[in-house]
Amino acid sequence: MTDPRPLAAGRGCRDTPVLKQRGQREVFCGLTGIIWLHRKMQDAFFLVVGSRTCAHLLQSAAGVMIFAEPRFATAVLEEKDLAGLADANAELDREVGRLLARRPDIRRLFLVGSCPSEVIKLDLQRAAERLNRQHAPHVAVLNWSGSGIETTFTEGEDACLAAMVPGLPSASGRSLIVAGALPDVVEDQMQRLLAGLGVGPVGLLPARRADGAPPVGPGTVVALAQPFLGETLAALERRGARALLAPFPFGEEGTTAWLAAIAGAFGVSAERFDAVTAAPRARARRAVAAAAGPLAGRTVFFFPDSQLEVPLARFLTRECGMRAVEVGTPYLHRGILGPDLELLAPGPVISEGQDVDLQLDRARAARPDLTVCGLGLANPMEAEGLATKWAIELVFTPVHFYDQAGDLAGLFARPLRRGGLLGGLAGGVMGGAPAGAAP
Repeated sequence: MTDPRPLAAGRGCRDTPVLKQRGQREVFCGLTGIIWLHRKMQDAFFLVVGSRTCAHLLQSAAGVMIFAEPRFATAVLEEKDLAGLADANAELDREVGRLLARRPDIRRLFLVGSCPSEVIKLDLQRAAERLNRQHAPHVAVLNWSGSGIETTFTEGEDACLAAMVPGLPSASGRSLIVAGALPDVVEDQMQRLLAGLGVGPVGLLPARRADGAPPVGPGTVVALAQPFLGETLAALERRGARALLAPFPFGEEGTTAWLAAIAGAFGVSAERFDAVTAAPRARARRAVAAAAGPLAGRTVFFFPDSQLEVPLARFLTRECGMRAVEVGTPYLHRGILGPDLELLAPGPVISEGQDVDLQLDRARAARPDLTVCGLGLANPMEAEGLATKWAIELVFTPVHFYDQAGDLAGLFARPLRRGGLLGGLAGGVMGGAPAGAAP
């Protein structure tokens, strides 16, 4: 199989010492994952057992208007529930009954724990088992925790998918499971590539509908589409599946390496692999080159947010010509991220966890050309003259595989283009020369 480009010498950042810090952190809680999961699983419903704050968070993140009927809601814990003056389990059973009577299209119901339900020790696992006995087989009731006490941002999806694994049907033959929620259009592109390679059968976790749940067994190979699925991968391995670890499919290089690992596991010939991937690879390279102009030679600093940071740093440094100053991630799973770390040239600080004040000091000292961070840090850093990219946009936007490679580069280039335009405009308004012009 044709190698996408020469690999980094040695082991890259695989053995780089990791700066581990534990202090104040700035990140969304795991409930946020419901926003993309409820769009992905078309017959599922997510019932958060939490406070009004949880409800406001989800409404704000999803932008749901008052007349919309999304596939998520919050069973609000009132003061009497928190004080133990009401039977929270009886109230939960009643609300679930009302919900299922009104929404007969629901096939999977997720009870999602939150900070308040964790604090009062409401056993949602036992509640899910009880409700599952009542409503099966029409509805499967599962539970997972999105509590900010236990999870950060994308870990919500990991907890949700891991909760689904024990209920997956058993498989005996060879198959592939691609784990990780992807936008439908990206998923369809991936399916066409795998079909062209002759790889199959291919199961998706999560599946769009309950009856499409993929079987798993000793002959199953798992390819992760998202790097934050450590618990899901462990659950699949307990069912006998084998992990297929590769760089993640961001950009032309990452997509080619990811597909090559799958092709190797399924005995696809080099000639067929090249025939299927040559055209989309060429398109991806052209698209990245067209979009990445403002990124070449610039520095980038990643604050920990989504666990996408390592593969994105690999994409920006190897395909867009950037230099990484620091690559921070909430958790560093060396097994899953090892292939991307090996391709990341030595030089940046690799940090796990966060003490946000100390990390802000390092960013201010480095003065990177672009800082990738959460919403709460972006505006203050912009006020200090640092160009920022909202990390959350990289989760909500289609960025995987060949056809999105140029768009991915463009997401990072846009803040630098905007800064250049604003600088030129300010110079013109104030009567000075535009940025970069001769004095």
